Amino acid sequence: MDIRTAAARWADTWVTAWRSHDAGAVAALYAEDCTHRSLPFRPPYHGRAGVLDYLRDAFADESAVADVRFNTPVVDGHRAWVEYWAAVVDGTGAEQTIAGSAFARFDDAGLITETRDYWQSSEGHHPPPDGWQRA
Repeated sequence: MDIRTAAARWADTWVTAWRSHDAGAVAALYAEDCTHRSLPFRPPYHGRAGVLDYLRDAFADESAVADVRFNTPVVDGHRAWVEYWAAVVDGTGAEQTIAGSAFARFDDAGLITETRDYWQSSEGHHPPPDGWQRA
């Protein structure tokens, strides 16, 4: 599979799946023997089942999603980077904005073999900065 197509599918699936908390849709993008790291100092999640566990836990911390945006992925060989922005309501009812970047490595079939996700959250709902949009 063309890696640009795989990376666009990755970003588009995240937008739809995050809004509906569909962990299975995102996990299906990963290879069975993948590695996912959320934040640099957390232990990694291994395998598609590990990614699914991570996503279920992350989505369980949110009671609602107000907005999710993923920018156009930047692709270099089998690697891609994408920036994202989401406004959510956490399990306590507090509004949060999450902004981050994710890096992925894809195999020849277009499945993700490795991801690293770096993000920051802030209280309240905040719009992305000027100029932040899909190209």
